[in-house]
Amino acid sequence: MGTLYVVGTPIGNLEDLSPRALRVLREASLVAAEDTRKTGALFSRFDVHTPLTSYFEHNKLTKLDAILEALGRGDVALVSEAGMPGLSDPGYELIRAAIEAGVPVVPIPGPVAAITALVVSGLPTDGFTFLGFLPRKASDRKRALHEVAAERRTLVFYEAPHRLTDCLDDIEAVLGDRPIAVARELTKLYEEIYRGTVHGAREHFSDDVRGEVTLVVGGAIEEAVAWDEGRVRRALSDALTHGMDRKEAVRHVTQASGWPRRQVYRLATQLDE
Repeated sequence: MGTLYVVGTPIGNLEDLSPRALRVLREASLVAAEDTRKTGALFSRFDVHTPLTSYFEHNKLTKLDAILEALGRGDVALVSEAGMPGLSDPGYELIRAAIEAGVPVVPIPGPVAAITALVVSGLPTDGFTFLGFLPRKASDRKRALHEVAAERRTLVFYEAPHRLTDCLDDIEAVLGDRPIAVARELTKLYEEIYRGTVHGAREHFSDDVRGEVTLVVGGAIEEAVAWDEGRVRRALSDALTHGMDRKEAVRHVTQASGWPRRQVYRLATQLDE
């Protein structure tokens, strides 16, 4: 039985490929790649000739049996388009299936955009919440932001460049004008890290942003004074409008407002009348 190696690859600068990762990619009998073209370019740069097979979002379940069969013959290396496989990239299902089949799973650490952005953001790193990619649809995105509005740990998530300005609008509307770092094209030639406020980021970035984007947002700050009733009602109404059911909305507003849950629930039922 072979070993499944979960291999981190560069998120931009090819010099970040570790010697150990390069050795594993060369010695494996097969490499399962999210994007065979990008991995092929990496192989060409480092003179790697290991056979490639595609393993991406839309075939990851149908390819499981074939990859597990390959693991019966030798080692397989799993790589994503960039960074660590399985972190907002295909990989979880294969890793889980390999573990259940008794196949050894070995990590080969490499760059991760979320951690790279976090450590240079200037925001607290002692605790953070990683959200992956926020939903594409505005109403779903606002709902997801409402769910973490009371989270005091730093928030980290990815966003597509063409949705960045809309996302920043929603962050300011739901979370307020918090401190933020927006990291674009990390480790690449045109790397940019904006540090400031959400409102400032909205003014800084235009609609034609390019490149991979990671956002690091300051956590909620505990308020010394509880919200007034008008603010509680507005928060409940906003949460319900953006798709939360009554139970979710009450939980979210209770955490954020400092009000007793029973009183928040009473106001929520009044909104339905």
